[in-house]
Amino acid sequence: MSARRDFDYLVIGSGIAGLSFALAAARHGRVGVVTKARMPEGSSQYAQGGIASVWSPDDSFASHAADTEGAGAGLCRPEIVDLVVREGPERVRELIALGTRFSLRPDAEDAYDVDLGLEGGHSRRRILHALDATGQEMMRTLVEAIASVRTIEVLERHIAVDLIVSSKFALPGPERCCGAYVLDLESSRIDVAAAPVTLLATGGAGKVYLYTSNPDVATGDGIAMAYRAGVPIANMEFIQFHPTCLYHPRAKSFLISETVRGEGGLLRRPDGSRFMPEYDERAELAPRDVVARAIDQEMKARGFDNVFLDVTHCDAEFLEQRFPTILARCRSFGIDPVREPIPVVPAAHYTCGGILTDADGATPLLGLYAAGESAMTGLHGANRLASNSLLEGLVFGHRAADDAVADAAERPSLPATLPAWNPGRARTSDEAVLITQNWDEIRRLMWNYVGIVRSDRRLARARQRLDVILGDIHRDYWAFLPTADLVELRNLAAVADLIIASASHRRESRGLHFNLDCPQTDEVHWRRDTILVRDPATARPTPYR
Repeated sequence: MSARRDFDYLVIGSGIAGLSFALAAARHGRVGVVTKARMPEGSSQYAQGGIASVWSPDDSFASHAADTEGAGAGLCRPEIVDLVVREGPERVRELIALGTRFSLRPDAEDAYDVDLGLEGGHSRRRILHALDATGQEMMRTLVEAIASVRTIEVLERHIAVDLIVSSKFALPGPERCCGAYVLDLESSRIDVAAAPVTLLATGGAGKVYLYTSNPDVATGDGIAMAYRAGVPIANMEFIQFHPTCLYHPRAKSFLISETVRGEGGLLRRPDGSRFMPEYDERAELAPRDVVARAIDQEMKARGFDNVFLDVTHCDAEFLEQRFPTILARCRSFGIDPVREPIPVVPAAHYTCGGILTDADGATPLLGLYAAGESAMTGLHGANRLASNSLLEGLVFGHRAADDAVADAAERPSLPATLPAWNPGRARTSDEAVLITQNWDEIRRLMWNYVGIVRSDRRLARARQRLDVILGDIHRDYWAFLPTADLVELRNLAAVADLIIASASHRRESRGLHFNLDCPQTDEVHWRRDTILVRDPATARPTPYR
């Protein structure tokens, strides 16, 4: 028997953005946090490099904004970039006051005198970091803070199935989001989590690709749920591939941070020769899309299984102090970066597109917000600047909470009755192979046809094959009772559909999207966002407005 849980604010996701929102909103009402794993599991936990923020006297907001817009290849929204870089330092100070321990300068006098790193695309040292485990330290602080707040209830091992949209059930009042249906993974019961405000902060969708730096939970749940609810989704063709993931059969999704190149790491072919100077004058410090495409080209043209990231020329003591996590993980696989180059390959890393929001994280659907990697705020444009993601999550988590609290008095109250989950005639599935087969097919076709380099032929083939899979998933979803695997597969397929549609729509190459059939950037016709919405008649992506 399902139950109803009522909150003032519902947060779906438990990373930097979601927990920042929860802490701010909890001062004004009861908050429910839905997370499908155990905290602090999620992409935020694995962020190595750090958080970008103007911190030193020789840096400036204008410089950070220029670097961000330079990486974004003409699609950043200048007003969003400006507010994020200006609000960032205060948000970081609040995090330090909360107990976050960033790495300090040798002569530091307090917790704010931090050591600043340099990463590709940045013209100044502005990366605050906690050695090479920054996300872990930030999440430690936020999780501990959340645990001490009585007005926050965390629902671990719960996964949101779908948003509750009033118009779908002919509920009284304006069209709005009234919460979500939530699957308890322990009891298999689907409850109603009711709230006048819902924040989607479920992270990105890296698991749609065969090779990714993302954890298993990154299945694009928030993006898919918003899309099914009729919310516009923007710029899904811009998937950032991190240039350097550890290449080893047992090293699942382990990232070699951008900071390693920032501190002197060099990319080499198997014969030891460098190649990045042949592709870009910034060499290893070029933006990620440039570096990833260069590695992809080297591997495909020359038949390499991988390339190598070399830090053997760097000071060994510095490496031990600066990158203890990376060195320890590499050594666990028999690779000692102090003495030998690290084998690396590109992998899907960050979703620059997502749920379309305004400057406060609000979506066009009343009562629904999005923040973090799930959202498309306009900060990243066609390519995210390194270490801007934690900054965006922190800033928009706070902005969304502030906006939701300010609008509370004008927001219509929830209906007294919300429809319980209706399973219809669905039954328990006894064929898990149906899910695993479709899961594997999606990830392989996306990697082979919609990866770092695309073409019209590859995109058409991806569309043809995904159409068959979407039909299978639709039949299975309504025939069988939802499980975590089935919910994630459905979401993954929706995200793949959006990426293919977005990539097919854009008739140019820009930022993270490169199409062999239209390799030039078209500033006249395509310097604009790709915005798609679900067509109710066909249930497929169609241009918005």
